[in-house]
Amino acid sequence: MIEITHIESLIEKHDTPVKANSNGDRRNIFVLLVLYTLQGVPLGLSLAVPIIIQNMHRSSFKEQAKFSLAVWPFSLKLLWAPLVDSLFIRKLGRRKSWLIPVQYFLGIFFFITGYYINEWLDYGNKLNINALTLVFFILNFLAATQDITVDGWALTMLKKQNISYAPMCNSAGQTLGIFLGYNLSVLLISESFWNKWWRTSPLPDGVITLQGYFYFWGIIYIVITTLIAIF
Repeated sequence: MIEITHIESLIEKHDTPVKANSNGDRRNIFVLLVLYTLQGVPLGLSLAVPIIIQNMHRSSFKEQAKFSLAVWPFSLKLLWAPLVDSLFIRKLGRRKSWLIPVQYFLGIFFFITGYYINEWLDYGNKLNINALTLVFFILNFLAATQDITVDGWALTMLKKQNISYAPMCNSAGQTLGIFLGYNLSVLLISESFWNKWWRTSPLPDGVITLQGYFYFWGIIYIVITTLIAIF
């Protein structure tokens, strides 16, 4: 009878749900939100580019289909996820070994893309869809690798009772990143929108150029990655 009572008490203790408490994890939750937001930006820009090239060049379905290959890394990341999870530099740690170089590469590629984006969009009055597809494929490959790393880091970064916040950070952060990369970028670079609704006299371009927007995110990636590496 004593043994049965003891077993029942253990079962009840095990089944009792632990209430999530973000008090000790607020900074970690914020970091996860930032990282997932950065992850969504390349995806958002990948959605914005077809609209931009359609507006500039009246791109064909063939060109749009070719550019759609740029987002494939997020569907194929399962192929290299085991490598990301198993190979690391012990001194840096399992997650930072991948997160830091990947995000630095993202920042560098944002600068490279910003430098050449006008040339690719106006390739002798012809769209250079091959270059655009390749560079956005690389950006999304790096973002997908960052996704693998952050998903794994979230499991150890948060306390056990707060693991439920991880998918929330993923969903909210990635959605915000896509908004910043897609909706906001199209709005900010739209010449017609700003001339029609905000300016008293027409001016060329929006409030920021597409090139400047890529440079901006390149700086953001490098600054945030440096802070993560230090702290």
